Amino acid sequence: MDGAILIVITIFIASSITVGIVLSVIQAGKNKKYKKTLNNLEVEKNVIDSAPIMMELSKLEAYLNNEKISVMYDEWKKRLDTIKSSHIPKITDMILEADYALSQMDYKGAMYKIAKLEMEIYKVRTSSEFLLNEIKAVTSSEERNRSVITGLKTKYRELYEKFTSEQGSYGEYASVVALQFENIAKRFEDFETIMANNAYNEVAPLILAIEEMLNHMKVVTDEVPSIVLLATSVLPNKIKEITEIYQKMVERGYPLGYLNVEYNIEEAQKKIANVLDRCKVLNLEDSLFELKVLVQYFESLYNDFDKEKVTRETYENCNNIFASKLDKTNRLMEEIFSQIDDVKKMYNLSDSDISELETIKNDVKDLNNDYVNLNRQINNSNFAYSKLTKEIENLTVKLSVIEERLDVMLDSIGSMRDDEVRARQQLDEIKQILKKSKLKLREYNLPVITKSYIVELKEAQAAIKEIVNELEKKPITIEVLNTRVDTARDLVLKLYGKTNEMLKTAMFAEMAIVYGNRYRSSRDDLDKNLLMAESLFFKGDYKKALEITIGSLNRVEPGIYDKLLNLYGNNN
Repeated sequence: MDGAILIVITIFIASSITVGIVLSVIQAGKNKKYKKTLNNLEVEKNVIDSAPIMMELSKLEAYLNNEKISVMYDEWKKRLDTIKSSHIPKITDMILEADYALSQMDYKGAMYKIAKLEMEIYKVRTSSEFLLNEIKAVTSSEERNRSVITGLKTKYRELYEKFTSEQGSYGEYASVVALQFENIAKRFEDFETIMANNAYNEVAPLILAIEEMLNHMKVVTDEVPSIVLLATSVLPNKIKEITEIYQKMVERGYPLGYLNVEYNIEEAQKKIANVLDRCKVLNLEDSLFELKVLVQYFESLYNDFDKEKVTRETYENCNNIFASKLDKTNRLMEEIFSQIDDVKKMYNLSDSDISELETIKNDVKDLNNDYVNLNRQINNSNFAYSKLTKEIENLTVKLSVIEERLDVMLDSIGSMRDDEVRARQQLDEIKQILKKSKLKLREYNLPVITKSYIVELKEAQAAIKEIVNELEKKPITIEVLNTRVDTARDLVLKLYGKTNEMLKTAMFAEMAIVYGNRYRSSRDDLDKNLLMAESLFFKGDYKKALEITIGSLNRVEPGIYDKLLNLYGNNN
């Protein structure tokens, strides 16, 4: 038990010692870190204190005869004394306070004092650097400014040489440009005077002014020759040429009003005059750009004129074709409606047919009005030929649609007329066929004509009469007429075929009976059958008479049918 207590006590003591050592190490680390920071801040203070401000001020003592330099020297000296006598000692005291707090292990207080010290050093360092830069701006200005002026003089000579070599291209504005060069030369003389008087504070504004003047002269030498060329030669010539072309095209009837050429020329001349007025005072802002825009505009007019010439030819071709078609359509509509009453009397037109004709008539009327308006636009010069071409193309499409609809109606009416003519022709043909049928009956005097044949003959004659009645009607209903013709033709052709068949059968039967007479005396059964056949023949049943005769003869003389058939064929 005692041993366990001893072990616990030993572990506790060891832990305490370890914690103490760790804390000592941590505190030593903090102390070392803050001490290093203080040392660095003290170095920064020494750098500020040793800045060569006084040395730079001493360079100005030779220029104190200049009142402005003297005032500036006194103000800078005062600011330096404040830094040396007030700010630097204050920083020294703040370093000592922070170091004391650190020695007392007051880390929180030390951190606070170090932070304030850093801010104070930053303010003093900034003031010191700003003061030194202000002084150097004067002490080093002569060398720096002379270097700048040397470069500006080089630029001046280059611009002046460029001007003198191209002076003729400046026209009447050469004297203005030369005067500006003289003004810049005077600024260089002013620089030497300022430097001689040690008025360094006046150098910077003068150099800036010279630099701006030279930059402006760079623009002047680059743009004035081009401005003069464009404004006094190129554009006036283009305006003259454009005006001549425009007037000639207007005289030839081109609708160029939409281009506003006259107004734009007037505005262009005002713009050119304004540019030249500003050029007299070398105010070139946007001048070259504005003139180039005008050149592009007049160049585009050439394209517009050429386009109008090409599209006018296209328009005139389209217009001639359209006018010809429209005139043809107008004449056709006049002819149709001048005969419409007769057509109505002749043919039973449907209400939809009449309505469609009226609609087409109104559409043609609207199309004529649109064409008149289009020609009015041409006379008023309101639209370009390119647009007029599209308009005439649209009218042509409309006319084509009307023509198609009209063709359908004319085909319908023409078909009615054709059907009437065809019906009359077919009526004659049907009558001729019927006449042939009657003539055949007369040529071969049959003992009897069957009732069925007579009925069919009457039906055919009645059908022909129906055709005649339909043709005599006013108006004619074509559908009914065509039906009548088809019916009559079918009946007459059927009758004609039946006539031929009946005559052939009767003639064949008669020939077979006559041929069979040679066997009557020798064959009683044959005689009996021939008597029956003769009876049927005279009753009009020619087919049955033929069948009985052939059947009887075939028993006496096999193959008699073919023999009689050949004989009948040779006789016919």
